[in-house]
Amino acid sequence: MTSRDYYQLLGVQRGAGQKVIRQAYRRLAREYHPDVNPGDTRAEQKFKEINEAYEVLSDPDSRQKYDRYGDQWKNADQFGARRRGGGFNPHGRMGNNFEFDLGGLGSDDIFGGLFGGGRRQPRKGEDIEVKTSITLEESYTGTVRTVQKRNEQESDGQSRRIEVVIPTGVRDGARIRISGAGRGGTSGAGPGDMFVIVAIVKHSRFERKGDDLHAQIAVEMVDAVLGGEVVIPTIKGVDLALKIPPESQNGQVFRLVGQGMPHGNDEYGDLYAHLNVTLPMNLSEREEKLFQEMRDLRAD
Repeated sequence: MTSRDYYQLLGVQRGAGQKVIRQAYRRLAREYHPDVNPGDTRAEQKFKEINEAYEVLSDPDSRQKYDRYGDQWKNADQFGARRRGGGFNPHGRMGNNFEFDLGGLGSDDIFGGLFGGGRRQPRKGEDIEVKTSITLEESYTGTVRTVQKRNEQESDGQSRRIEVVIPTGVRDGARIRISGAGRGGTSGAGPGDMFVIVAIVKHSRFERKGDDLHAQIAVEMVDAVLGGEVVIPTIKGVDLALKIPPESQNGQVFRLVGQGMPHGNDEYGDLYAHLNVTLPMNLSEREEKLFQEMRDLRAD
């Protein structure tokens, strides 16, 4: 990845606390998420860099190594081992305090390459998948979920908590990639990735089709015949008043522009209100007589 400073990528000071780092990450992840910027390769690259920076700085151990070794923080254990066991001295002496950077390669790698050693090539770790559920309202606004990643290298099965930013407008079945959060690879190779599969819980009122929403709206028969006004709920939680013209039919559809799900930059789908005309029940004597008169009039 880039050699830029992780703190600079997130726009925080080096001494920033975890809360500040987490808030900066959430804000930037929402801004540069590929689902929000479809087809924008620069935004996709920025999103990967932000995720890698947060993965390192949100973990106390990796952050401590990064603060000390910078871009070479992944080789921190090798550096420590060289200091404890002594390093190769080009002047012909062995010294416990001498550090010699082999660029991530140990002596076995060097001599194995020279003399045809049979060392295995490093292999990247496996990708993993986890599932999480959100509501349709959370898809509309965007949200954050914390998923558990079991650390297979720990004998006690200790899990690691990873925060995942769910972008606005995310669809059911979407796969959100967290770079480097999968299983660890062999020595010298990076870990795999984590894919968070998003499931959207079925809504009691709205049905989603693409970026549009559909809703069944109950209308009294009198209002459908004579015209009237009906209240339309929206996914934003704000009710809208819709005027029903006279002689509106059962199943007639009205389109409310921009009241659907978000997509792209400040763009939204539409809400389609399907009229469901309800018939009156428990009629009074007078009402029955009026209906009878209407039937006679229409028969003529």
